[in-house]
Amino acid sequence: MGIFGTMFSDISASLFRRPATEQYPLKRNEAPLNLRGMLHLKMEACTGCGLCVMDCPADAIQVIMLDRKTKRFVMNYHVDRCTFCGQCMESCNHGALSMASDEWELASLNKTPFLIHFGKASDVEQTLAGTPEGEPAKPEHS
Repeated sequence: MGIFGTMFSDISASLFRRPATEQYPLKRNEAPLNLRGMLHLKMEACTGCGLCVMDCPADAIQVIMLDRKTKRFVMNYHVDRCTFCGQCMESCNHGALSMASDEWELASLNKTPFLIHFGKASDVEQTLAGTPEGEPAKPEHS
C-alpha cells in the first residue's frame, strides 16, 4: 500500500466521520469552572492601596487617588492589556478583586469596552475630566 493507498483510506474514513469543528457561536459549551475572565472589583472592600497595580505584570490596572483621607479613588482596568493571570487577586489582601468565570467573550469592533472605570460615578467623571488630585471639579460656565 503506497502513498495513494494511505491517502485513499484517510479520505474514505473522513467521509463517514463527523467533523471535529464545533458550531460556535450557535452551540455554546459551558465555560470551565476555574476559568479566569473579566476582572471585578468590590468597592466596599477595596482600600486603594495599589498592591494590585504593583504586581500586575501587564500594567492593566491603574489606581487614581482623588482623596486619601476619605479613600476616594478610581480604578482603571485595561481589559486589552490583561493577561488574566490572576496575580492581582492574589496580591489583594482585602479580597476586593475577583475574576468572573462566565465573562470570557471579550471581542469587540472598537476599543471603548476595553477600558473599565471602577468607582463612584462622580469620581469617575472627575477623573475623566482631568481634575488634579484633591481638587473638586470646577463647574463650567456657559
